[in-house]
Amino acid sequence: MKILIIRFSSIGDIVLTTPVVRCLKKQLPSSEIHYLTKPSYNSIIKNNPYINKTHYLNERLSDTITELRNEKYDLIIDLHNNFRTWLIKMQLGVKSIAFNKLNFEKWIYVTFKWNVLPDIHIVDRYLETVRYLGVKNDGEGLDYFLSAQDVVSLESLPLTHLHGFIAVVIGAKHITKRLPLDKLKNLCRLLAYPVVLLGGPEDKDQGDIIAGEEPLKIFNGCGKFTLNQSAFLIKTSLSVITHDTGLMHIAAAFRKKIISIWGNTVPEFGMYPYVRGVNRPLSKMVEIEKLYCRPCSKIGYKRCPEGHFKCMNLIDERRIPELLKTLQ
Repeated sequence: MKILIIRFSSIGDIVLTTPVVRCLKKQLPSSEIHYLTKPSYNSIIKNNPYINKTHYLNERLSDTITELRNEKYDLIIDLHNNFRTWLIKMQLGVKSIAFNKLNFEKWIYVTFKWNVLPDIHIVDRYLETVRYLGVKNDGEGLDYFLSAQDVVSLESLPLTHLHGFIAVVIGAKHITKRLPLDKLKNLCRLLAYPVVLLGGPEDKDQGDIIAGEEPLKIFNGCGKFTLNQSAFLIKTSLSVITHDTGLMHIAAAFRKKIISIWGNTVPEFGMYPYVRGVNRPLSKMVEIEKLYCRPCSKIGYKRCPEGHFKCMNLIDERRIPELLKTLQ
């Protein structure tokens, strides 16, 4: 059976589809698995041994459809499920199944604060999409595969970090998912181990400010490494402190000890660290529960719609190092 899996974004969402890819390939060993995503996410899937062939969206959708039509698929598994994927499926004209994104249920939660979402992780909901094929959750969690080119030489880190460090992910796509700068500075100061700050080039300036507080203890890696090099540093770290980001899910794939910090989004959306299949607690979540305005969005905003940003301002960052000790 020749199968096409579609997931266009984001980093975290693509990582969360990896159990579907693995379970399909291992439980249907004669299948040929192809994966369609955006070119910018090539590094996430290019090393995955369970994917036979990757395809990337062209600027013109018609070119993508022509490329895919030549593959003559038996089945399309649509884990993105939007208008563009509907067009692709209609044009290819082969059997398809689509993931239920529960957008209406999320809208109810965001708008009225009524949680009608099922208490089930999105990974298990992805796997429900292929259950009719006889594919079951193998309990092996998430996958993330690196190559030799992704290895970061320890010589690029300060000598103080060679015997272990905590990775602190300071970035997030939306401001309302990030701890304020003063809280991040205080958090890093309170940690008992050296710190490597991770994020994109857009986080470099904040990283410089945080690292400037204790330059021997805190190394600013924001913007210095590729996504996969950042993933390698997460894999190498003692533990990970992170916002609700793609690197949080990469940390879960490496079975790291994780403290995740939640602002305007909530774990009830089903995208908290997926640590199924391990025998010890690896994850703790920090959030302000029962806040009247939360969740205010299923994604995030540039600024707090209410103006007070209580979902992050009320978090006591002093609790985080203590929580981390419970995962040691």
